[in-house]
Amino acid sequence: MSRLSVVLPAYNEELMVGKTCRVLHEVLAEAGISYELVLVDDGSKDHTWEEILKAGGKDSNILGVHFSRNFGKEAAVFAGMAQATGEVVAVMDCDLQHPAETLIEMYRKWEEGYEVIEGIKKSRGNESFLHKKCAGFFYGIMSKATKVDMQNTSDFKMMDRKVVNSILSLPERNMFFRATSSWVGYKTAYVEFEVHEREGGESKWSAWSLIKYAFTNIVAFTTAPLQFVSFGGGICFVCSLVMIIYSLIQYFRGHAIEGYTTTILLLLLIGSAIMLSLGVIGYYLAKIYEEVKRRPRYIVSQIIHGNKDVTGSVRDDA
Repeated sequence: MSRLSVVLPAYNEELMVGKTCRVLHEVLAEAGISYELVLVDDGSKDHTWEEILKAGGKDSNILGVHFSRNFGKEAAVFAGMAQATGEVVAVMDCDLQHPAETLIEMYRKWEEGYEVIEGIKKSRGNESFLHKKCAGFFYGIMSKATKVDMQNTSDFKMMDRKVVNSILSLPERNMFFRATSSWVGYKTAYVEFEVHEREGGESKWSAWSLIKYAFTNIVAFTTAPLQFVSFGGGICFVCSLVMIIYSLIQYFRGHAIEGYTTTILLLLLIGSAIMLSLGVIGYYLAKIYEEVKRRPRYIVSQIIHGNKDVTGSVRDDA
């Protein structure tokens, strides 16, 4: 039987690592699926790595990857995929909000010949109204960029080995995994799931970190913000043209143009638009600078397989 690799990025998940490994072992073993669990410690500040070591001592199917520092969830996902050895690879959260039982349904879809099996949320759970609207706006932009409907998509997905190899072969350093797995194409199926409540620990995503994450991934995957800059510039040009025509008409009619306050407001509006545009352009330049430096996506300090240290066999796709 083909082996399934499950990639589990973990950041400050000491309360969940042990239980997640036990649940996945029970579910996959009962289904008769050969597996390996690839847990990537993204530079956690708690005892996540120690818990991974304990889990590895109990289950030889566990592969633990320890980053030298925090590089972010995207880097952890790509590191896990680079170390995975299975013919099919799944990615899911380490907090069990992605139900382990859904892996069985995904695996059966893969056996039917599908190469990418996307996990689709039936609902967005207990998220606030503002969070849902912001998420809808973000995924609306990403859907237009990828030409694929990304509403209610997640990082919970399963991919054939050739899909994983295609993603890892892409040269850029700043990649958005959720969109990239859709962009590469291949025969795709969709599986719905209910988001479970977190059983331990706290969410690592604050409102600011979500905004930063969204903007970073939009810039990494699409030029839409630059198009917004052009659109804003066009609006300012049209408004300026209207003001010029109005001013000339008033001048030839012999009326002086009044409105010092209006002039100041227009200058402030145009100045703000220019500074905002320069900020967006500067962000793109910063990302280009990061790509040109060619630094690796992540640095691995240690790898364990079961209870053995196999750091020397690290495979770095970067």
